[in-house]
Amino acid sequence: MPAIMVRFLHTADWQVGKPFGGFSPDARGELRAERFAAVARIAALAKAERCEAVLVAGDAFDDNTISDREIRRTLEAMAGFDGPWVMLPGNHDAALSVSVWTRIAQMGGPAQVIAAVLPEPIELAGGRLVVLPAPLTRRHEGADLTQWFDRAETRSDQLRIGLAHGAVANRLPAKAESGNPIADDRAQRARLDYLALGDWHGFLEIAPRTFYAGTPEPDRHRANAPGHVALVEIDGPGAEPRVDQRRTARFDWRALELRLDGGIEALSTTLGALARPGETLVDIKLSGALSLRERVALDEALEDWRARLFDLRVRDDDLFDAPEDSDLDGIDVAGFVREAVNRLRARAADPADPERAAAALALRMAYAEHRRLQGGEG
Repeated sequence: MPAIMVRFLHTADWQVGKPFGGFSPDARGELRAERFAAVARIAALAKAERCEAVLVAGDAFDDNTISDREIRRTLEAMAGFDGPWVMLPGNHDAALSVSVWTRIAQMGGPAQVIAAVLPEPIELAGGRLVVLPAPLTRRHEGADLTQWFDRAETRSDQLRIGLAHGAVANRLPAKAESGNPIADDRAQRARLDYLALGDWHGFLEIAPRTFYAGTPEPDRHRANAPGHVALVEIDGPGAEPRVDQRRTARFDWRALELRLDGGIEALSTTLGALARPGETLVDIKLSGALSLRERVALDEALEDWRARLFDLRVRDDDLFDAPEDSDLDGIDVAGFVREAVNRLRARAADPADPERAAAALALRMAYAEHRRLQGGEG
């Protein structure tokens, strides 16, 4: 077997400085801090694997206006790998006249940090590897900035690696193709040995020799394999790249859908199977129909899981109360109160009633209060 010509890491979409609005101050601070920890893990991996470079395919930073402290903390996290870091401006950190890249230069950033702010070849690994970058100079481009790769001249003994940030045409969902297009056959047209991409936050081989590394630390509930980097080995020009998906994430973001009909056992089974609940963020969509007894039990179970999980978001618009006779008989009331309960039951069961949700909630509260007064029985 021939010796490995080049080994490098491909990563993207660090989003350092992401605000994580909508979370509590404590959770927000921990999620923001984990961006730096993820960069440190990437540096440690690059060092352990004896990589010759780390290629960052855009959006290392969430915004060009992030603080100097966040920039310096990022550079400190990168210090664990003393080889070259090629940093491509993406749509969040575009190479504007005043940008995070000009600020790093003014700070006297480390020599191994190479800001690829110009579309020109960058030689690495003693000249064995040439990176062809397509930096963004504004948030959205209508043209394919990777076109120049086709005309770029390199020696026959050099690996040609493209580095770009955008949406590969005709391969990603339409909502991901709003700007910054990249031809799906760019690697073939430009005779690339590997095309390292950013923008899509999941790990994905999108076309031949063309990969998205995804974000190394997830930031949303999307099941598209986030939380990785790509360890790439190429034996020589024209050789098939070997791409190893390496996990770097700490937090696990899960989007779940669960149907509950008649009982809540499935909830305990599903959430109980999570390996690290304290480091898991769950967005769960519930559907089905439950008796009042089970609905109250569900509310109690969800409250317990909120304390155990790092974060829990519940969507229950498609979960309906289906009171049983035993539920209402257990509410030991008579006269006009009983009549009111019956009216609430009728409204809660009517899909056309605009106050259906409010009626169901009122029934549930009445049942829960009855259970409280009865010492939890009912």
